[in-house]
Amino acid sequence: MSTQKYLCMYRGAPSQSKPSPAQMQEMFAAFNGWKEKFKDNILDIGSKLKPSGKVLTASGVTDGPFAEAKEIVAGFMIIAADDYEGAVAVVKAMPTMQMPGACVEIREMASF
Repeated sequence: MSTQKYLCMYRGAPSQSKPSPAQMQEMFAAFNGWKEKFKDNILDIGSKLKPSGKVLTASGVTDGPFAEAKEIVAGFMIIAADDYEGAVAVVKAMPTMQMPGACVEIREMASF
């Protein structure tokens, strides 16, 4: 079976709480350990997205996004896995998934 690509979209509004410097060091260490463990699966680590943007429709361009805060795509990454279960395992192991309210939508990317 060939490896598939999956788009992982971080859902929800950005957190308002700021971790302490010690907590930040712990978070970076855990995140870097996760990145190293799954380096063969992570094709594009992506990025956090800014809260504002533009929405393009056939009738023009407006400010956005317009989704509810819980539905806003806050960031993304692209991973490779043999199947959905493999993709879920990679994302589930990500340290940020232990945070309250963590939500990542995983979508298989179509190949043409």
